[in-house]
Amino acid sequence: MKIALFPGSFDPITIGHHDILQRAKVMFDRIYVSIGKNSTKHCMFTLDERMHFLHLCFDNDPQIIISQYAGLTVDFCAEIQAQFILRGLRSDADFEYEKNIAQINKEIAPSIETIFMVCNPAYSAISSTIVKDIKRNGGNISRYIPKALNGII
Repeated sequence: MKIALFPGSFDPITIGHHDILQRAKVMFDRIYVSIGKNSTKHCMFTLDERMHFLHLCFDNDPQIIISQYAGLTVDFCAEIQAQFILRGLRSDADFEYEKNIAQINKEIAPSIETIFMVCNPAYSAISSTIVKDIKRNGGNISRYIPKALNGII
């Protein structure tokens, strides 16, 4: 069974994240969408809210499992028997950042492969940071988040 972990803060999940997951489902039998507890990030939404958002988006999809973890991502991969870490790329800057993490993860856990998926060009400007900024300033974020969350966030 091919198992992937799609880690992130998902603060909030965007249509870009959702698109990557829908496209990745043809490659994996199971995908864990997991919120990593990161003490350096200051999130707009609580962990419980973010978990709720993910459940609203994916509870009807048996291929996707929602979870959370603390500690090293590769350690969590071992716990859930994931052979792959799935990451989405929007830009060259994303690639450079993600490449460094993937190389360290490979050094720590040689059996785990990081898979990069390039985002849909229509979503390349969308990030959780931008969505939060629009929300904080009273803007409408409905076109940047999955439909299941419209009217919720």
